[in-house]
Amino acid sequence: MLTISIHKPMLLRYSHVRIRSHQKFHKIDPVPFVKMEAKSSQTRKMEELSVKHPTPFIPKLEPSGEPDLQFDRLQTSDQDLVQEKKFEFGRFIAREAILDEELWTAAWLRAESHWEDRANDRFADSYKRKFADQEFNAIKRRRKGEYGQKCSCIITVRKESKNMKYTVVKSVVGTLDLSIRYLLDGETFPGEREKAPPFCSINRTQSNRYGYISNLCVSKAARCQGIASSMMHFAIRLALLEGAEQVYVHVHRKNKPAQELYRKMGFEMVEKATSQLEEEQTYLLRFKT
Repeated sequence: MLTISIHKPMLLRYSHVRIRSHQKFHKIDPVPFVKMEAKSSQTRKMEELSVKHPTPFIPKLEPSGEPDLQFDRLQTSDQDLVQEKKFEFGRFIAREAILDEELWTAAWLRAESHWEDRANDRFADSYKRKFADQEFNAIKRRRKGEYGQKCSCIITVRKESKNMKYTVVKSVVGTLDLSIRYLLDGETFPGEREKAPPFCSINRTQSNRYGYISNLCVSKAARCQGIASSMMHFAIRLALLEGAEQVYVHVHRKNKPAQELYRKMGFEMVEKATSQLEEEQTYLLRFKT
């Protein structure tokens, strides 16, 4: 059963190297990179058996305006979820986020990744909490279609274990956004009309529908297990099921590892470049069916 996933800049750190990818069409703060680190099978086995499974620090403070969030809530059982669109790989399942706690944990993972290289900043924790609050609310708005586009927050969660029940916070180990969009009239790729008028018409035809992936990140405790690439594959499958014939992502020009990852997944560079892409040193990559 296939059980089969873009908002502002995305940073991706894969293996031990950084992968940076940028989204152009919403003015959202730059988000995450994924750092992958090798782990031995013995280490992973110990993590499964240990109640003290390593996870990113989650502040005890609840997000402002969301007093009902329960950070000690147990992850919903796989059997209780009625979701045909999910993708199982190894010890993980990729699917769309359902619970608000899952959305907030996804937002926190993005904040952790965004500030990962600035851990010694005395205000880092405060900045991360503020970032997570803002991203949490932005995710909810995007999922409601407030930007005029269909957007899904995809997460990867740990599979259930007979010997252990995970809380939502410890279960969610990866996330990305997938949005389904349409090209503007006259465009052949997203962002081609840099100076399009505010109320420029959108060509809502099948051939102009496309998917955009952004905000990909993976928890430190779960890196180097194929989660990033598996979520990308899952996102592409979802976009195709939604009728998109192309999927786009941005990547920084100096980020060769990211470019190589996307190339292996079938993405190709869009030859034409706008002045904005030139200025921001980014490439627009496209996956075509």
